[in-house]
Amino acid sequence: MKKMILIAGLCTITALTGCTKDTGNDVYEESGNTINVNNKRHELYNEGAGRGIRNVSDDYGFVRHQKSPLMNDNTANNGYTAYDREQAANIISKFSANIPNVNDVATLVTDQEVLIAYKTDSEDRNLTADQVKKTALSVVPRYYHVYVTDDKNLMQDVENLASMNSTSRNARNSVGSLIKQMLKSPQGTRINSVEDENGRTPDDFDTDKIKNPNSKNNPNNSDNMKSTNTGKR
Repeated sequence: MKKMILIAGLCTITALTGCTKDTGNDVYEESGNTINVNNKRHELYNEGAGRGIRNVSDDYGFVRHQKSPLMNDNTANNGYTAYDREQAANIISKFSANIPNVNDVATLVTDQEVLIAYKTDSEDRNLTADQVKKTALSVVPRYYHVYVTDDKNLMQDVENLASMNSTSRNARNSVGSLIKQMLKSPQGTRINSVEDENGRTPDDFDTDKIKNPNSKNNPNNSDNMKSTNTGKR
């Protein structure tokens, strides 16, 4: 009997050792559509953790997502509904305030735009606008459009819109009106040959009436009309 107990004990120890070894080799653990590097999701990814934990971390961040094998399963899109716009605005403002000659930054993140008003003593307004804009683009999802202004008088207007949300009445009109004012300031360089200074494509202009008069994507721009007539971009 004692021999049987001893053999059973040895088998248990061997099995546990094997599990530990497998865990060490298998870096990922699956949870829904997310593959995590370990099961301490709150500590590692700071999801649901307090502000103090989220703001201080020396670790690299890593998350891997896979599409569901089930057809028409869109659960992976649920992450967009949890996008923390205030946290994004906080990061953009902090990063932008570290740019040379940028002293004060107010950032509003809507459901599809980033509006940034800042105070600067820069002699090259367009360069500074480009730096602020690209800082924002590095933080938000790529479909966002970014508008900047160094008109300090518009900082309060950006702040006033913070009381609204995507479901507020007249929110679109208020945001659009402010964007028109912001476009009077330098917007930096074009993003690429297809996207204009604010990250918009010609398709966006078909549905968005707020046009940047300096943009080559604006069909009313003379340079754009010339390129269209010659068949060149």
